[in-house]
Amino acid sequence: MRIGLIGTGRIGTFHARTLSGEPEVSELLVTDVDAPRAAEVAEGLGAAVAPSPDELLSRDLDAVVIASATSSHASLIKAAAERGLPVFCEKPIALDLPGTMDALRTVEDAGTLLQIGFMRRFDAGYAAARAAVRSGSLGRLHTVRAATSDPAPPPAAYIPLSGGLYRDCLVHDFDALRWVTGREVLSVCAAGSDAGPEMFREAGDVDTAAVLLTLDDGVLCTATATRVNGAGYDVRMELAGEKDQIAVGLDARTPLTSVEPTAGPSQGTPWPGFLERFAPAYESELSAFVRAVRGEAPNPCDGYEALAALRVAEACELSRREGRPVAVAELS
Repeated sequence: MRIGLIGTGRIGTFHARTLSGEPEVSELLVTDVDAPRAAEVAEGLGAAVAPSPDELLSRDLDAVVIASATSSHASLIKAAAERGLPVFCEKPIALDLPGTMDALRTVEDAGTLLQIGFMRRFDAGYAAARAAVRSGSLGRLHTVRAATSDPAPPPAAYIPLSGGLYRDCLVHDFDALRWVTGREVLSVCAAGSDAGPEMFREAGDVDTAAVLLTLDDGVLCTATATRVNGAGYDVRMELAGEKDQIAVGLDARTPLTSVEPTAGPSQGTPWPGFLERFAPAYESELSAFVRAVRGEAPNPCDGYEALAALRVAEACELSRREGRPVAVAELS
């Protein structure tokens, strides 16, 4: 297989290393708006370099991986689909519903494959939680608690381009809630705080958010996120049922200290960030993409999954802005 990679930033470079280690990938072609960076990545992996995305897409490729800036995702997905190329793209497809739908229509008309990078679906803990829900071992599920906490804010220039905390960060939790429980979100009630660094207020964003979500079977979920969790990177999900309660992301590296006198000292160094915490999941999702392109497995996360998670995020933004509960069905 010959695969093209667009974007050689941190996650793009990680994907490049993963692809170069895939036995089925015989050639890797990379490009980036930062040409020297692309050349450096290519040299380290023995890959080839294309001067631009257009040039890369014109080559004889079997598939494309998109890890470029968010604003370029939709146009690149459409350009690849129109050339008949299967695509793996980091979330999101676009930062709004019309842009997302436009790209999905192009993919559908072209009859090509689009896999979206919701890596938590490939994490061992989230997969075990999904299996537990489906096995019935928890009994009737009644409560789910999800949390994503970044240890430090991203660069100030990133905030206005990110789409906001709900679309950029919590969208992973929304997708994981849907995937683990197998249910849809009916309504949300969201709140946010911009009491932290000034750059969030300047961008009209929040640095901390909390959401109450009601699923279509009545299960109540909470999802919280913050950009300023100095203790370390913390991603967890807790699922409580009538028979049992389980947790994802609770281990020796969880940056959570008990103040109970009978608790032992904290063990392990907290994860520094998302790439370290989910490295095996990132590798697995690309391996799944390669298998899907080869026709050996179904698409594990198509573009409509991204659309569903984005609708929840959009509902949260509307709820925060208007200070009221919002039914996801309001987002047509």
